[in-house]
Amino acid sequence: MKLGAFSISLNVKNLETSKQFYENLGFKVFAGSMKQNYLILKNENALIGIFQGMFEGNILTFNPGWDENANNIEKFDDVREIQQLLKNTGIKLMSEADEKTSGPASIMLTDPDGNTILIDQHR
Repeated sequence: MKLGAFSISLNVKNLETSKQFYENLGFKVFAGSMKQNYLILKNENALIGIFQGMFEGNILTFNPGWDENANNIEKFDDVREIQQLLKNTGIKLMSEADEKTSGPASIMLTDPDGNTILIDQHR
């Protein structure tokens, strides 16, 4: 199963404070905007999304069809294929993609410890 680029999406109290903190760890802004209340930060292959007021908790995020530089990957597993594989193994999903569609879609699930996992396909 090819899940694509991995990042952690953090719910932060103050976007500017968190931006400065992660920049001190060597991360640089890669995408997003302060006006939209989120930034994607990158340090080599490591990606961290910081989001203010958009969701509760932290989320493990995978992006099928993308590498860590948001470049399209030619061969990837569509989120609907991943969804079907997970369902076939008995994993319960919090949200599902419409299997009758194509293109952008997402699914959500939780791991055994309650951590939220988002598989978010952008193309």
